[in-house]
Amino acid sequence: MPPLPRPPPGHRAGPGGHPGPRAPEDALKIRILGTAAGGGLPQWNCGCEGCSTARRTGAARSQDCLAVSADGVAWYLVNASPDLRSQLLAAPELAPAAGTRDTPLRGVLLTSGELDHTLGLLTLREAAGLSVHATEPVRAALHGVFPVGPLLAPYTEARWQSVAPGTAFDLAGGLRAEPLALGGKRPRYAADLPGKAWDGRADWVTGYRFTAAGSRSSAVYAPGLAAWTPELDRAVAGAAVVILDGTFATDDELAERTGGSRSSRGMGHLAVRDSLAHLGRHPGPRYLYTHLNNTNPLAHPGSPGAAALAPALAAAGAAVAEDGQLVEF
Repeated sequence: MPPLPRPPPGHRAGPGGHPGPRAPEDALKIRILGTAAGGGLPQWNCGCEGCSTARRTGAARSQDCLAVSADGVAWYLVNASPDLRSQLLAAPELAPAAGTRDTPLRGVLLTSGELDHTLGLLTLREAAGLSVHATEPVRAALHGVFPVGPLLAPYTEARWQSVAPGTAFDLAGGLRAEPLALGGKRPRYAADLPGKAWDGRADWVTGYRFTAAGSRSSAVYAPGLAAWTPELDRAVAGAAVVILDGTFATDDELAERTGGSRSSRGMGHLAVRDSLAHLGRHPGPRYLYTHLNNTNPLAHPGSPGAAALAPALAAAGAAVAEDGQLVEF
């Protein structure tokens, strides 16, 4: 994808993360850094048809992550994948200014505590400082059973911020983020997280609605979606871009491919076939599917399964997100 024009030196964020002068016309900019579910594509230990084809053709996908900005100067990651280093190097907007260690990256917003969304936080240990935004249960997991917070502390100043569904907050560069509760699925490592306070919480998995200051346009990012909720209905209404959970194409996909009994819903993911029905109630946004599992035919352009789903996606104004894709509006 062609890079965004680099802002002039006077418009770059200064030392310590303070934003420089605002761009004349703020608009949301999203760089989709990765589009695969946990393990990526090809998965290192998998020789299935899809992974074998990806190895042979080089059609790889890195693990789900994106960067968002309202002014093209201050950027925030949404999730921090295990592939983060290579993703950052491939994103021209996130490079440091020549001769400096001042990067445009200001912080990270987490949608879950899953390993494929959090392992990359350790890659950021060389940062001069950054903010990390997560819900209370995710913060508890990342300071307890998976102690990312304590591990980062000796290396950089990570300012941990609690977020709550329905409570919007402002970030540098005119970016506004509103968390959306999407599900109560805990990461497997946090199944026995001490404390009854974490049982039955609907904010283990969140999405975000992003807007730019002075703009009515918004973008929604929901890579983990257990069910279509009224909160998501409200967030999608009027959005320009909606990036959705595309882990599985059908509810029984994994069972059919592996011979097991796990369903898409049982793993906390609404299948593409099931979410497409909701898109028709909200025509207008540009819909993109991300977080694709290696079993999902949509992860393999040109496959018979992808061709079979193409008419339904086109009718809903939907497509599959691609690594490196730049979305501006």
